[in-house]
Amino acid sequence: MKKSDFHYELPPALIAQAPLAERSSSRLLLVPPAQGEAFGRGFEDRVFRDLPDLLEPGDLLVFNDTRVIPARLFGQKATGGRVEILIERLLGGMDARAQLGVSKSPKAGARIALDAGGETEVLGRDGEFYHLRFHVPEGLEQWLLHAGRLPLPPYIQREPGRDDAERYQTVFARETGAVAAPTAGLHFDQPLLDALQARGVQFGHVTLHVGAGTFQPVRVDDLSEHVMHSEWLNVGAELVEKIRRTRAAGGRVIAVGTTVVRALETALRQGEDGDGQLQPFAGESRLFILPGYRIRSVDAMVTNFHLPESTLLMMVSAFAGKDRIFAAYRHAIREKYRFFSYGDAMLLFPEAGA
Repeated sequence: MKKSDFHYELPPALIAQAPLAERSSSRLLLVPPAQGEAFGRGFEDRVFRDLPDLLEPGDLLVFNDTRVIPARLFGQKATGGRVEILIERLLGGMDARAQLGVSKSPKAGARIALDAGGETEVLGRDGEFYHLRFHVPEGLEQWLLHAGRLPLPPYIQREPGRDDAERYQTVFARETGAVAAPTAGLHFDQPLLDALQARGVQFGHVTLHVGAGTFQPVRVDDLSEHVMHSEWLNVGAELVEKIRRTRAAGGRVIAVGTTVVRALETALRQGEDGDGQLQPFAGESRLFILPGYRIRSVDAMVTNFHLPESTLLMMVSAFAGKDRIFAAYRHAIREKYRFFSYGDAMLLFPEAGA
């Protein structure tokens, strides 16, 4: 399978550059199974706040509760060269793993004076990531809250504004550690959550800290050669029990975003050496999901529209069928849906017979 198999042409005007005034006013494209009986024969153009009408009492929505850190910094090497720092992960204490945008890579021991004050020291390098130690006047996580900039995706062609600090977080974000938002969750506001609860829909949470690698393109055309970036996740025992109770009662498990699917599938694979059931798991994942992989942990997925040739587009193609996904994308382009992080969403059901 080739990266080029997942290419499509997108008019640049459809790339959302800012959020809508209300989170739940985004559009929602319903993508039923190709031969589905319960959800009609074709696509349906809805509004995201219609979601309670599309779910059933007893369904379980699973959210990613990661919180985005202001992970972008700027500084200067002793030689005068400018440096852009994108923190990929906080390592504890004053250390972090980061990508550096520099004309010439600094060596271990080099120090970078930070525009926001203080400095950071290069301790070493592992591939594209650098191990940095920060020398700043307070704890690193706390310091970043006022010194760092929000790392908006590179296809958003503007600097972060005051509203982004709130709108590029989900309303249920609580576990700090991501450098990109789990964007399917951005459509939920408190009135919508209240309406879902009134409908009898249950909620659960995983944590998956989206890393800087999510911004990196797939660099090989032969997908068998692609190595996923590693991300830390936690699927807790409380959620595992909720999922088991939901399935036993005939309810559906609905992932809010590809990060939730990746977390649950990773935990499911960890349990395959036991009873084959979903098990609690905390740790790293490099799971690469593409067509041919059968997603078993969820029954439906809420997701945004993804970049051409991206691993996320490959994942949703594995879930709903590549032909069905590409037909949905063609429909969305014709109907001028808004794409990517601040764009509109889809409600996907699995490929018929899967």
